[in-house]
Amino acid sequence: MDQLRRFADDAAVRRLTDLIREWPGQSQNRKAVRGLEILGHIGSEAALRAVQAIASNAKFKALKKTAAAQIEVIAERLDLSLDQLADRLVPDFGLSSDEPLVLDYGPRSFTVKFDESLKPFVLDDKGKRRASAPKPAAADDAELAQAGFERFALLRKELKAAATAQVKRLETAMVAQREWTVPEFRRYLVDHPVAWQLTSRLVWQCSDGDGWRSFRLAEDRTAADAEDEPFDLPEGASVRIGHPVSLGAEVAGWAEVFADYEILQPFEQLTRLVLALTDEEREAGRVARFEGAKTGAGPLIGLLKRGWRYGDPRARSYGRGIYFEFPEGGYVLLEPSPGVHPGYGGYDDNEQVLEKVVVALPENGDVDPVRMSETLTVAARIARATR
Repeated sequence: MDQLRRFADDAAVRRLTDLIREWPGQSQNRKAVRGLEILGHIGSEAALRAVQAIASNAKFKALKKTAAAQIEVIAERLDLSLDQLADRLVPDFGLSSDEPLVLDYGPRSFTVKFDESLKPFVLDDKGKRRASAPKPAAADDAELAQAGFERFALLRKELKAAATAQVKRLETAMVAQREWTVPEFRRYLVDHPVAWQLTSRLVWQCSDGDGWRSFRLAEDRTAADAEDEPFDLPEGASVRIGHPVSLGAEVAGWAEVFADYEILQPFEQLTRLVLALTDEEREAGRVARFEGAKTGAGPLIGLLKRGWRYGDPRARSYGRGIYFEFPEGGYVLLEPSPGVHPGYGGYDDNEQVLEKVVVALPENGDVDPVRMSETLTVAARIARATR
């Protein structure tokens, strides 16, 4: 282990990572923890990505928790937030930010493209789309064609795990209204060959202190407004992914632009459901439109992985609901009947009825409208999850 800390290359990092994932199942938890520490000390991008991947998808909970703690230590050491560290650890998979990947088969070639889910496909010389690179043919250059075929297969395998995580990360950033500086935005979201495949499919907003203005990224990676006019990004400005709440009336115009260019989005942005409390709901402290709906216990328990909590925020120890607390104060509480408990199994067989959907606002009555919309949307989807 000590020698790996000093001399491990990327191949050694990959092998160590595989072993770290296996060791807990072999009753070698201490060795797995030691391996995570070594990855942190190696400190290369490959090593830090490995720790991050273990933190997000390891099958052993204790290992995931240890990796998550290691990521926090690494971020603190580098004086970065967890989100900033994640930006820096997006792999490029050997792709270039300047030129598309071309698979050379000798007499024919195929250009690699990506869909809205980061799934790669190829275009032949005539522009015909193929789901995957074709197997080498007799007329192809045997060595070049085989190398190209294997390159695409490896890329598709590598991207499969990374794609879902990157899409989820950007959607989370939109919901949280996370902001980037313009230099960060350019380096990690525009010039990055993988991130670019997703960020070019979204509507962005920019502000230098005088309100938020919307733009998208054109094919040449320059910014353009809804009229396809050049859009200036001041160096000192902040950039965020536009939420339909903050885009407001601009959503319809952007939807038309994306339809004209046949741009599919990696997640619901322009078509995202937008909800707000009515005056009656604010006054009553209840969202009656969702009450009485039938659902399963599974969807309710699933909310605990998304920032919701079990119990009752009103300090009633017997509460068996699920609630979300707003940072500003207040909450939304789902009270199902007969009630759920995170320690019980068989959730999908346990029918629940949303008896009450309670909303409590902070003293000043103000909750971020994006956060309120997202919370009510969760309640709406739960209410529609009829068995």
